Amino acid sequence: MKRHAFSTAAFSGALLAAAAFASPAMAQEEDEQFITIGTGGQTGVYYVVGQSVCRLVNRGSDGHNIRCNAPSTGGSVANINGIKSGELDMGVVQSDVQYQAYNGEGTFDGEGFDDLRAIFRIHGEPLTLLARQDSGIETLDDLEGKRVNIGNPGSGQRNTMEVVMDAKGWDEDTFSMVSELGAAEQAAALSDNNIDAMVYVVGHPNGSIQEATTTVDSRLIPMNDEDIQGIVDEYPYYSSSVIPGGLYKNNPDDVETFGVAATFVTSADLDDDVVYETVKAVFDDFDRFKQLHPAFENLDAQDMVTQGLSAPLHDGAKRYYVEQGWIEE
Repeated sequence: MKRHAFSTAAFSGALLAAAAFASPAMAQEEDEQFITIGTGGQTGVYYVVGQSVCRLVNRGSDGHNIRCNAPSTGGSVANINGIKSGELDMGVVQSDVQYQAYNGEGTFDGEGFDDLRAIFRIHGEPLTLLARQDSGIETLDDLEGKRVNIGNPGSGQRNTMEVVMDAKGWDEDTFSMVSELGAAEQAAALSDNNIDAMVYVVGHPNGSIQEATTTVDSRLIPMNDEDIQGIVDEYPYYSSSVIPGGLYKNNPDDVETFGVAATFVTSADLDDDVVYETVKAVFDDFDRFKQLHPAFENLDAQDMVTQGLSAPLHDGAKRYYVEQGWIEE
């Protein structure tokens, strides 16, 4: 949380005297609190989540004096690290990344973030594998020897793709070329024939997948073999998922895969009232929130605060949910 403050150390006596008679508007500006939400690439749903939360928070700024911004970031892991360092106040992260960060596993091996706190779960996110039609890729195993974008370091797709690679016994040498493009760059790379396939952990429909499928003949690849089922069976934050057919050009059939959920998190250090007002802004205007992206349409408020969360709830969020009768104190 960042505060907007004014220094008076260098002011002259005249200015100090004037400050004593500052208007209420000036005093209000002095007390404004600024929060920053980490999101993801601008073509992804994480960016929309952050912008949507800020939109609702900022609608009520006159009442609670909180102002919010949600810049594009490197994604889930980057958001956890930003919250941990104090550069971010809140962030959107995959449910598996939340689990690993809190428990000191995976990317965060030996570096558990004990002060990580959950706020709410958002939409489901299948791991989406998209390949050029001319690449010869029809199954997950067909990625061997191909040019694959595995995602930028710090992103959720990179984290989940590394889990898949480990289950398959693959490393980067399995592919003829590995790229580490961010979410906003990979659709163009696929269209320009710089890569054969891309992976994206994202809610659907998605603008980046839409862009890729309309600019080059490409198809969604199932991720439902025994190795993937083993991942789902082993880890509580993964579940089988289906990308509905007909969302994208030349992809009329349902595609089976697996995935995570997007979650909204913060640190235990963030002021309870700030978290309370943020949660209140979203759920007091929940119908509006659900209209801000198709991935939000079927969200259920009570499910969002009771399912898919690995870290403890932040006390500020918990206070609101108890008031609503969604959880017990």
